[in-house]
Amino acid sequence: MVARHINPAGLHRSPAFSQAVVVEQPAKTIYIGGQNGVDSEGKLVGPTVGEQSLQAFRNLATILESEGASLADIVHWRIAVADGHSFDEGVAAFQEVWNRADPPPAITVHVVAGLGPGFLVEIDAVAAV
Repeated sequence: MVARHINPAGLHRSPAFSQAVVVEQPAKTIYIGGQNGVDSEGKLVGPTVGEQSLQAFRNLATILESEGASLADIVHWRIAVADGHSFDEGVAAFQEVWNRADPPPAITVHVVAGLGPGFLVEIDAVAAV
């Protein structure tokens, strides 16, 4: 394994995220631009944070698979959620796609003024293989 997930004593420990991830070199690093709830035809998949989050995770998985990697190789993701929308459905989508046996990545969540008409969530990621 090239990544070491750390949760030092004195910090909150969560099953949903790691406090930090250390990547030892050499490793192939994959930087994935913001993915949202758009399918392979460029159409928004649905009007909810849950539907859009699930599609964003699928998009991330597709990109990673094209490089011989998987969601388990993600060391950090940054999630933007449109203001006025709860990310609870996004957390449920994460739990649907994430293997609980894998250590979770470091995660940053931002509430933003907007992402574009109809877009409620966008997720970018860094993976280390």
